[in-house]
Amino acid sequence: MADDSAAIDGNVLVAKSLHRLGVTHMFGVVGIPVTSLASRAMALGIRFIAFHNEQSAGYAASAYGYLTGRPGILLTVSGPGCVHGLAGLSNAWANTWPMVMISGSCDQRDVGRGDFQELDQIEAVKSFSKLSEKAKDVREIPNCVSRVLDRAVEGRPGGCYLDVPSDVLRQKISESEAEKLVAEIEVSCKQELSKDSLRSEIESVVSLLRKAERPLIVFGKGAAYSRAEEELKKLVELTGIPFLPTPMGKGLLPDTHELSATAARSLAIGKCDVALVVGARLNWLLHFGESPKWDKEVKFVLVDVSKEEIELRKPHLGIVGDAKSVIGLLNREIKDDPFCLGKSNPWVESISKKAKENGEKMEIQLAKDVVPFNFLTPMRIIRDAILAVQGPSPVVVSEGANTMDVGRSVLVQKEPRTRLDAGTWGTMGVGLGYCIAAAVASPDRLVVAVEGDSGFGFSAMEVETLVRYNLAVVIIVFNNGGVYGGDRRSPEEISGPYKEDPAPTSFVPNAGYHKLIEAFGGKGYIVETPGELKSALSESFAARKPAVVNVIIDPFAGAESGRLQHKN
Repeated sequence: MADDSAAIDGNVLVAKSLHRLGVTHMFGVVGIPVTSLASRAMALGIRFIAFHNEQSAGYAASAYGYLTGRPGILLTVSGPGCVHGLAGLSNAWANTWPMVMISGSCDQRDVGRGDFQELDQIEAVKSFSKLSEKAKDVREIPNCVSRVLDRAVEGRPGGCYLDVPSDVLRQKISESEAEKLVAEIEVSCKQELSKDSLRSEIESVVSLLRKAERPLIVFGKGAAYSRAEEELKKLVELTGIPFLPTPMGKGLLPDTHELSATAARSLAIGKCDVALVVGARLNWLLHFGESPKWDKEVKFVLVDVSKEEIELRKPHLGIVGDAKSVIGLLNREIKDDPFCLGKSNPWVESISKKAKENGEKMEIQLAKDVVPFNFLTPMRIIRDAILAVQGPSPVVVSEGANTMDVGRSVLVQKEPRTRLDAGTWGTMGVGLGYCIAAAVASPDRLVVAVEGDSGFGFSAMEVETLVRYNLAVVIIVFNNGGVYGGDRRSPEEISGPYKEDPAPTSFVPNAGYHKLIEAFGGKGYIVETPGELKSALSESFAARKPAVVNVIIDPFAGAESGRLQHKN
C-alpha cells in the first residue's frame, strides 16, 4: 500500500460511493464516528443538512425520498443516535418511502465488551429495514452503499440500513484502489412494464369499469410517488369517472376539478359499485374497504407495486405494477374502444350535487370572522393567502389533531406532492423535518407549515435549522394551549393528590412560540385577529424567509382527537 498521504479512509469512500450513485443531499446529526463522513460528503458536492436531533432529520430523509423519488439519506452516530434515527426509518417503512439510514458503530474488535455507544444496530433496525448491510472491511463499502440504495426503491419503496463500524471508517486504502472500487459499483436496471405482460388483467379492468354503473377512482400517495398525475388526468378525462384522493393524494388532480368527489366522500365510497384504487392501501384511512362505509357488493380493483399487499386485501382484481405505468396501459386500452360517463350521467350528477351542497355549507361557516379564533376562520385566511402565491404552489405541511383535520377539508391542493401530513402512521412531530425536506427538494417553492402547538413542540428547536440554512419556510402555529386544547377533564377526573397539576393535555396558555425563532434571527409574529393574520401572512410569504406565525386560538374551539373519534 502507498503511504498515508496517498491513501483515503472509509469516510471518503462512503462519500465517494454516495456521490457516484447520484446522492445530492444528506440529513443528520454528526459526532463520533461520522463527523468526517459528513464533511467529506460536502466536499464532494453533497449538501449536508445538520439537525438538532436524529428524529427530525430522519423524518426529513423519509419525506425527501417521497418528494424526489430518490432515497433520502440519514446519517447518525452509533448507539443512541441509531435508536433516535429509527423514528425516521420506521416512518419510511409505514409510508413506503425510500430512505437509507447510515450509522457509525463501535469497533468490531470491541463488540460485546461494553464499547462506547455499543449496540447491535443490525438487530435494532430489523423491523423497519428492507435490507440491512454491515461493511466489515473498507473494500466492501461501495457495493454495500449500492445495494441499500437500490433496495430502498425496488418494488414497494421503504427504508434500508447501512452500518459502518468505526474501524472501517478509519481503515485506509490507496486512492487508485478506491477509485477502481467506486467505478465498479453495481447499478441495477429498472424494468418497464409492457402491455403484453399484463394484457388479460388490463382488459379485465377496462371491461369492469365499462360495465360499472357507479365507478370511482381512488388514488393515494403511492400514485403521487409514481408521478402518475398526467396518466390519472387522462384516465379521468377519457372516462368521466369521479375520483377521490387520499389526504396526500390531494393535488394529483386539482381539488377544484369538476369530478372531484372529496366533498362527497361518504356518498362516493358508500354507493360506488366498482372502485379502482391506485397507489393507496385499503387500511384504516379507507376503512379497510369494508361496510358500512363501503357497499358490501363493491368490487375493488387494486393497483399496487406490492404483490403481498394485493394478496392481503383480496380484491376482485389486482394488478402488480407501478401506478404510472399501469394507468398508462389502461389509457391505451380505453383509447382503442373509448367510453365516457358524461356530465348528465346519474352517478356523476349525484356526486356533483352532493359535493356542491357540502362545499356551500362549508363556505357559509368559513365566511364568518370568529374572534377569539376558532379553527375555521384562520384556516380560511391561510387558504386564501396560499392560493394567492404567484408561481409554483407552496408545499403545505400539516400536522396536529384539529389543525390537520380542518386543514384537510379547507386548504386547497392544485399541484401534486404539495401536501405532507402525518401520513399512514398518523405520526406527530414530522412537521419541521418535512418542511426542511420540502425546502431543499423544491427550492423554487415556498413551504408553509400549518401546525397544532402540540405537533410543533415535537421539533420546535429545528426553527434554528431553518434560520441557519435560510430556508423559505413559514411555520403557522395554531396555539390553543395544549393537546386538543385546554383542560378538557370532567369534574370527577380532577381528583387525587396531584389534582392541582395541569391537565395532561394542557400547555402554558398563550405561549410565545414566535419568540423562539426570533432568538435565532428569524421573524416572529403573534396574531389574534383576521387583520393581523392577513398582514403577517402577506409579509412573511413575500419575504420567503424563515418565520413563525403564532395564531392564538380559543382553547375550547376544537374536539378531542380532531375527527378521528374511536382512533384516539
